[in-house]
Amino acid sequence: MARRPPIPLGRLSRRRWPRWLVVLLLLLAALRGLDALVPTGPPERLEPDTYAVDRVVDGDTLLLANGAWVRLIGVDTPETVRPEHPVEPFGPEATEFTRRLIRDAGWRVRLEFDGPRKDRFDRFLAVVWVDGRMLNEELLRAGLARPRTEFRFSPPLKARLRAAAEEAEEARRGIHGPLPAPVGGTR
Repeated sequence: MARRPPIPLGRLSRRRWPRWLVVLLLLLAALRGLDALVPTGPPERLEPDTYAVDRVVDGDTLLLANGAWVRLIGVDTPETVRPEHPVEPFGPEATEFTRRLIRDAGWRVRLEFDGPRKDRFDRFLAVVWVDGRMLNEELLRAGLARPRTEFRFSPPLKARLRAAAEEAEEARRGIHGPLPAPVGGTR
């Protein structure tokens, strides 16, 4: 049987060309698929939708699974994680309140936006809904936050948040009542 002469480098036979094309296309498809594995950083924009929560940073700040930081609009909970700042009374309670609500909802929240989308720290400003309850309002109603209505967002939302805060004040709940006993007590 006669042997065929070898194909010179740089030339492909007509029979081998389709195989190389298929291999090349598969390789390109695989490389495109690797893009999904490379972290791209937090999103530049969020739409009103339901999102998975990675962790509760403190009572009024969340980190979403997609890397976005979310700050609850219109409320300010006592500090717990601010560098070089002591943990404030009711801060741990506010954080635990937020964590419990979100955990019980399967670590899923629905975000809505009202006013500017981001603050000066590049966090998304949002109304956060947990199982049909507005977290912003629930923190105020529980007395675990103060309203922050001096910022730009809708008057109806401001009124709703003020009413929740007034309810907590009248009932002397949380930050509107007596301070909690120090942890560990005194001798």
